Amino acid sequence: MSKLPRQIWILALGRLLSEIGSGFTIFYAPIFFVQQVGLSATSVGLALGSASISGVAGRLISGTYADRWGRKPVLLLSTIVLALACFIFTTTDNFPTLVAGCLIQGFGLGLYWPANEAIVADLTEGEGRRFAYAITRLADNIGMGLGIIAGGLLISSTGAYRTLFIIDGISFCCFFVILLFGIQETLQAQKIAVKFFSGYYRALRDRRLLIYVIVNIILTVYIAQTQTTLPLYFSGFVPQASARGFNPQVISALFTGHLLVTIAAQLPMLKLLEKLSHTRSLTISGGFWVLGFICITLTGASANYQLLWASLGLGLFALAIVAYTPTASALIADFAPASLRGVYTSINSLCWAVGYAVGPPLGGWALDRSTQFAHNFWLGLAATVPIVWLILGWLERSIGMRAVDDAL
Repeated sequence: MSKLPRQIWILALGRLLSEIGSGFTIFYAPIFFVQQVGLSATSVGLALGSASISGVAGRLISGTYADRWGRKPVLLLSTIVLALACFIFTTTDNFPTLVAGCLIQGFGLGLYWPANEAIVADLTEGEGRRFAYAITRLADNIGMGLGIIAGGLLISSTGAYRTLFIIDGISFCCFFVILLFGIQETLQAQKIAVKFFSGYYRALRDRRLLIYVIVNIILTVYIAQTQTTLPLYFSGFVPQASARGFNPQVISALFTGHLLVTIAAQLPMLKLLEKLSHTRSLTISGGFWVLGFICITLTGASANYQLLWASLGLGLFALAIVAYTPTASALIADFAPASLRGVYTSINSLCWAVGYAVGPPLGGWALDRSTQFAHNFWLGLAATVPIVWLILGWLERSIGMRAVDDAL
């Protein structure tokens, strides 16, 4: 750990603080807007999904200007935009305002991720790169876990959902200060004036990248379900003795456990997968997703042990995510030429935008159908994982052929 550059640790600290704020809202926001504001699950899913529309613009801008202006100014701008979105959510009491807040938030996240990931790629190389991505993701998860615990305590004691958004906005203001004074510009490539999309045209001629994009979108749809659809499913579709659905305290405990497993498993998973290729690591992640989806189906379909099945499902999702996130980021950084790291990480982040554009509306639509349809939805997701495995096998062969060509 001590071999990591100092700026990686500073960046990790800023991400931890910002994720504490995000943890206050990420799992409670869908519940609040459905059960307190009175919007339908479908409309909330559509609003959350709309963030991906503006997120596409943010990611395209971030990828280009992180390679042209530098990583730091783009990252600073993203924290300002994200803080603004949080403060808009504090006043939201209707669908149009929710959409406006989500669009601004999506744009901020679009600016944030490519520049952030490019900083890590600039400062690391080789196996140290996957380790650095794991450390920053670990900071994200620790912050998220602390935020979820604190958010659950606040909601259970006061019911003040809107206060969660204020805290989230303040956390991004703190991140801005850390970036301003603690991070130096890491872009070493020559800054040149080029046409806006020229870097993307070059990147999209990389056949390996195009194959990877398909996998990344599918896996991101899965992650979106855990953050947006699953809290609603737990709160309204799990049969209980006196009511339908877990109460907020139980949901808080479940997702706290999920984050604790994510935190505890991050570095051991990295050690377990260090001898494997990136594509084989992603294949293992897919296996965890299949098992997790089956457990979530049993949570709603079983007459007993619902809490056990829910806990197992979330634990398996945690393992799937920690096998996926640092590996996927390291893979895209390995693909990218130094002069196009912003563009490549932007494309990686665009996959998340597409996944989150599809995931929340899809999940909301499934929950607005029959109860049985909602239970079977998770089995349907499990049935798509073999597609991921087939594509990863193709990608493994493509990378191998590229390595042979480069050696000749």
